[in-house]
Amino acid sequence: MTTFLNSILNQSKKHELPFTHYEYHNALTEAAIEEIVKADIPDVSKHNLDYDGTRAIDGGAADFREGDSSGGKAIKFRCFVTKENSNQFPHLVKFINELQSKGVYEKISKMINKDLSNSYVRLEVICDREGFWLKPHCDIKEKLMSGLIFVNNTNESENLGTDFYNEKLEKVKTVPYKHNYGYLFTSGPNTWHGMEKKKIVNERRCIQVNYVTFKTDWKVNI
Repeated sequence: MTTFLNSILNQSKKHELPFTHYEYHNALTEAAIEEIVKADIPDVSKHNLDYDGTRAIDGGAADFREGDSSGGKAIKFRCFVTKENSNQFPHLVKFINELQSKGVYEKISKMINKDLSNSYVRLEVICDREGFWLKPHCDIKEKLMSGLIFVNNTNESENLGTDFYNEKLEKVKTVPYKHNYGYLFTSGPNTWHGMEKKKIVNERRCIQVNYVTFKTDWKVNI
């Protein structure tokens, strides 16, 4: 059994508030974690840009938003694992291969009640630094499954996790920023989430894990 499958089968918990989601832990191998920690991601503060509450950073078109697949100005600050850079991330590619496998995506399909059999995996290595925030938003419907897996190996505050909100945009909970700890849910009209402005001492490393309808290098296996 793969590390990820074992995690969602045996080390996950379903939550209903403020919307249905799952939290799970120990999904990543130590080798995959090391690749996340060592990934070279540009520091926004050194490029005279401001966080605007989106992953687009300064208002440049967010990746795939409104049909703009270029990512606009944001793309050079984002690190998606692709076939092109896969040699830098062999263990994250193994993780992607797990997500592509029928046994894994069929299990997640049942968890989120969405058919993933014609989807693609998208994985992004993230390094958020002081000043980062993410305004409450619901993901685009093309994201069939959304989630992060946190890598907190520098003793950052557990408060740096993702904030979940109700339909009145009142914060209901924060998924704790614990090491090798993640969450997943499917996009919907009231799946409001973000991250309020908080103190990041060093950096906030994680990976964003999606199954999406648009094409990436990583089609699921039939």
